[in-house]
Amino acid sequence: MAEGAGSGGSGAPPTAEVLDGLFRTIEARKGADPQSSWTAKLLSKGPEAIAKKVGEEATEVVIEAVARRPAGLVTESADLLYHLLVLWASSGVAPEQVWAELRRHE
Repeated sequence: MAEGAGSGGSGAPPTAEVLDGLFRTIEARKGADPQSSWTAKLLSKGPEAIAKKVGEEATEVVIEAVARRPAGLVTESADLLYHLLVLWASSGVAPEQVWAELRRHE
């Protein structure tokens, strides 16, 4: 994606750029000391434990949405996306694969 594309003039980077950057950070934590970061700790537990965390975060998103708490929905959505990216990294899935699949849904 071109620099600044999709930012809507707000100065915020495009969504995929933010997620791609976070994914690169997560990838950099692979093999790091689990004591050094939450991400390294999650990755050391393997995909099963990470998938369980994704499920917990998804439930929290649903709770915030049903309770009509937009601020909570934003926070929990960010947590869900982060944990989903950790699961992708642990499972050998690249964001580009998911972006390509999403394009099929347009």
